[in-house]
Amino acid sequence: MKVLGLIGGMSWENTIEYYRVINQMVNERLGGWNSAKIVLYSVNFEEILPLQNNNEWDKITDIASRICAGLEKAGCSALIICSNTMHKIADQVQTRISIPLINVIDETAKVIRAKNMKNIGLLGTKFTMEEDFYTHKLKHDYNLNPIVPVEKDRKYIHVVIYNQFAKGLFLDKTKQKFLEIIKNLKDRGSEGIILGCTEIPLLIRQEDVNIPLFDTLKIHLKSAVDFCLTNK
Repeated sequence: MKVLGLIGGMSWENTIEYYRVINQMVNERLGGWNSAKIVLYSVNFEEILPLQNNNEWDKITDIASRICAGLEKAGCSALIICSNTMHKIADQVQTRISIPLINVIDETAKVIRAKNMKNIGLLGTKFTMEEDFYTHKLKHDYNLNPIVPVEKDRKYIHVVIYNQFAKGLFLDKTKQKFLEIIKNLKDRGSEGIILGCTEIPLLIRQEDVNIPLFDTLKIHLKSAVDFCLTNK
């Protein structure tokens, strides 16, 4: 089994899920007392969030690259960043390390393509929904048509992710609003919905809606487990 490096803490709520689910997946495949070989570096999000808000992504890239280099030296064979938003810097970080950085956008797009879908709703932070790093890859690398919520709903989702989900708050009234947003995306032609923030699946589950959901956390980790358990 290869060693996997995790960069977490953005937020610690979803990092718990990353750690739990990857170990669960490994045990389901191997049985017994098997669990994943993991090296986890958890950042202090209080130091990262102001850089995001101030658009200082070069500084975030430097921080993430140093962490990744350290995880590589620690013996990791591949890395994952436990955040959709932080994949804004994934390509730049990949150029500074010699082991794979498993990209959540690529892995999610592959699953959607396998379902023969074209029009896909996208939920996440404002960075994920509004900036090119996510939607451009979906469009130009995988020929998908991402559909994002209207502006007021994008603002609502972004605020809730940081002010509720990142603090471990998952409220019924928030769930109802998300269900309304998902219905609107479906009405606008979405064939499925990317849960492009790894805390959203803690609020919305497949049984809550009648449209396919793509849980980026589980997709990301399945790809990581596939990598770690192969002999290649």
